[in-house]
Order: sequence, then structure tokens, then C-alpha cells
Amino acid sequence: MALLLAVTCALVVIGVLAAGPTWAAPAPPTDPVAPATPGGDSVSVSLNGVNGTPSSSIVVLVAITLLSVAPALILMMTSFTKIFVVLAFTRNALGLQGVPPNQVLAGLALFLSLFVMSPVLGDVNDAAVQPYLSGDLSFSQAVDVGQGPLRDFMLAHTREQDLALLTRAADQPNPATPADVELTTLVPAFLLSELRSAFIMGFVIFVPFLVIDLVTSAVLMAMGMMMLPPVMISLPFKILLFVLVDGWGLIVTSLVSSYTGSG
Repeated sequence: MALLLAVTCALVVIGVLAAGPTWAAPAPPTDPVAPATPGGDSVSVSLNGVNGTPSSSIVVLVAITLLSVAPALILMMTSFTKIFVVLAFTRNALGLQGVPPNQVLAGLALFLSLFVMSPVLGDVNDAAVQPYLSGDLSFSQAVDVGQGPLRDFMLAHTREQDLALLTRAADQPNPATPADVELTTLVPAFLLSELRSAFIMGFVIFVPFLVIDLVTSAVLMAMGMMMLPPVMISLPFKILLFVLVDGWGLIVTSLVSSYTGSG
């Protein structure tokens, strides 16, 4: 029986070997196909929309660009710097190092700046933004027209001495008219004038509180309390004086009137 099984297996193996391979031979590689040429469909961005108005993509791009440079524009070309510095001087004069916090001072300075700059921003919107959106002005023309109200605002609050200083520093000839002043010269001159005005206002704010500190120190020395910090005693009196005279109202009124010219 075992012999019969072995003979049967041997015959099966011999039959398979005699039949040869049953799979197909591998096909030769095909030639590479040339890359397809691009058709008529392509991605493009149109600068102009319907009726000559700027396209929505360009408007979004301009808006994102303005948002990215907005902090620099607020710091350099508006009243924000002066207002923030004066508010910081007020906090230091009171002896309150962290109250109000910087976020509160920056927010108050920002909204006061919007209040002061609202006429200028309205002129920019009427003269440049709306004509550009309606297609009456190109982008470069809108930029040239839009900087006019800002230039007038900065020139009105820039000292001639600061303009002369920056002109000499840049080794440029003296401009014949205010319209000939370069924007790269006007902006730093405007910042110098704003800082000077802010420091003058800060000095005026510091004086009454300094008097309170001196009086408190003299009283403590006369009473023999030399180890007691005068600041701890004078701080409540300075806060009381500031509240009684409506200090925040006086400071905000002075800041706004320094730009509007009202009393």
C-alpha cells in the first residue's frame, strides 16, 4: 500500500514537471509617456472686478496688509503715543506702579486716539477709500490721496525745530513748502514733537504730587518717624487729591483740547 502511494506521488511530480510552467511570460516595459501640456484652464487673480471696481481678493489682501501694519501706523502717525505716555506719567506720579494696568492704559489711549483722529479718518475714507472701492481711483492714487489728511494732521502738531533737526540729520535741503516735506522726515519729527509735549504734561502732573511727598517727608522727620516710608503715608493723600479735583477728567480734557484747540 505504501509502495503504491509512493509510485502515485512520483507519477504526479513527473507529470507536473513535464507540463512545464503555466504562467505567462512577463511583458516588456512600455515607453515613457511625454508629460501633458497644460490646457487652457489656469489659476489667475484679477485686479479689477465688475465695472472697474477692485476685486474681492484684492480688497481682502489690502485689508490684511492694513491690519498687519496697523500697530505701527497707530504708534507713529496718530495721537496714541502722546496719550499713552501722559497716562503712564499720571500713574507713576500717583505712585501706583501696576494700577491701572498697562492693558487698561493702552485701551483708554486707543479709544481716545480714535476720538481725536475721527475727523482725519473720515477725510481719508471720503477722499481715498470710497473712491478706490467704487473704482474711481487706482490703488496708488488712493494711497497718494489718503495720506494727505494724515500729513496735514502731523504737520499741524509738529514743531519746525524738529522738522529742521530731521532734515539736517538726513542731509536734505530745506523744503520750500510743507507739502514738500518727505514722509520719512515728517513721521519721526511728529513723534519727537509728541514726546516733547507728553513730557511737558507729565512734568506738570508730577509737581503737585511731589509737593505732597515733600510735605509728608518733612512731617515724618519732625515727628521722629524716620523709619516709616513717606510713600506709604502720602499715597492715600495723593489718591484723595486726584479724585477730589477730578484728575482723569482734567487729563483727558487737556489731551483732547491739545489736538482740537478747544479750551
